[in-house]
Amino acid sequence: MDELGYWVALSRVAGIGYGRLRLLKARFGSLERAWGASVEELRASGLDDRVSIHLCQSREALSPEAELARLEQFGVAAFTVDDPRYPALLREAPDCPPVLYVRGTLPTPDRLLLAIVGTRRPTAYGKQAASELVDGLTSSGVVTVSGLARGIDTMVHRETLEREGTTIAVLAAGLDAVYPAENLALARRILASGALVSEHPPGVKLRKENFLRRNRIMSGLSRGTVVVEAGEHSGALATARNALDQNREVFALPGSVFSPESRGTNHLIQRGEAKLVLSAEDVLAEFGLDASTTRDNTRRPLQADALQVRLLAEMGASPVHSDDLARRLSVSSQEVSAALTLLELQGVVQDLGGMQYVVSSRWLSEVS
Repeated sequence: MDELGYWVALSRVAGIGYGRLRLLKARFGSLERAWGASVEELRASGLDDRVSIHLCQSREALSPEAELARLEQFGVAAFTVDDPRYPALLREAPDCPPVLYVRGTLPTPDRLLLAIVGTRRPTAYGKQAASELVDGLTSSGVVTVSGLARGIDTMVHRETLEREGTTIAVLAAGLDAVYPAENLALARRILASGALVSEHPPGVKLRKENFLRRNRIMSGLSRGTVVVEAGEHSGALATARNALDQNREVFALPGSVFSPESRGTNHLIQRGEAKLVLSAEDVLAEFGLDASTTRDNTRRPLQADALQVRLLAEMGASPVHSDDLARRLSVSSQEVSAALTLLELQGVVQDLGGMQYVVSSRWLSEVS
């Protein structure tokens, strides 16, 4: 803790990463001494001229004391790689961040963490697949990890919270700012039981290149990464590549050969880089877990009035538009919407967006 401010300040200097921080600590005995070293001393320690000069220039704008004060101001904890609270799995990953910034509470080491990522433009199939996957994993106690981006990431966090599970969001900038802004309320909900994490301290603004950099943290925190839907150039594929580099498991849900949003996932499977999975049970089995023994299958008895029973008789695992249901049953769209909302609150049906609904997998056998 005595050197935490120097860890933070030095990690903010361009060109100073985990390896060079280790080098400086070994050569100077402490990061405090390294922080005050001259250009000549830094060169002699093994840093090149450019980084040595830049470090000395950075001392004019950076203050270890001010960095610690900013952490306290925003309620952010900072864990160095030497801190026992630093996630052990992430520490094992190549190019792990020297300092991890955390708001909220990290899960205990005994919990299974899995990253779930995908496109920012999911299809109805992708939304349904992500929802079913999260349902099965969180019911078995899995902690989900994603990037708080639009699309699949947002769905993963939201669906986890709706099932009273724990989720971790990895941000690409400082934890004093949430991107996208519309997920600010979601980020606050995550803090109630999970955490927001970043390799950047408060005050660091969003930069495009940091999105790809943060992907290695999502996979590094997790024992495996599941790709739901991803196009050929999706950032989710970068997360999968990071997981492979980190010797972690990679899974992919197959999609239609005609869907652009499934080309990336299908290619992962085709190249043997990802294991094909069809359900949460398939993922859990790879870690030696039996969903039938870990999953909490308790649920309240179905409470449905006559209209709701008729609706469920017209529904199944394939998405159906609420207006189509209204036409089939010869009732108003308002009545159908109200009935679907009540069924959704019970977890019997899922809203995939665009007024498309399906029956939740755990209820299919009962209502079919």
